[in-house]
Amino acid sequence: MFPHERSLVEKFAGKPFVILGVNSDKDLDKVRPKFVEEKITWRSFWCGPEGTRGPIPKRWNVRGWPTLYVIDHDGVIRNKWLGNPGDAVLDQVLEDLVAKAETPGRK
Repeated sequence: MFPHERSLVEKFAGKPFVILGVNSDKDLDKVRPKFVEEKITWRSFWCGPEGTRGPIPKRWNVRGWPTLYVIDHDGVIRNKWLGNPGDAVLDQVLEDLVAKAETPGRK
């Protein structure tokens, strides 16, 4: 998913859009080099040494990896997928929400 996430960061640069990652690997020292290798420039939180049983997965009711949440400009969860829904589906949802967020006088 990292290549597509990188393309989304580029596509929506300067727009009301952000990617937040959550990493469930138990060993943070093994994760850090991967972030450099994969050119991950967005914020990514670590679940801690408990990994998939850490506080973030518990709080967000994550049952499998990857789980994707799309949260709109008002903080409302609009979509949740267990697994990747496919680039085309994700892109359309994001394009629609970014356009809505940029609409003057939106509600």
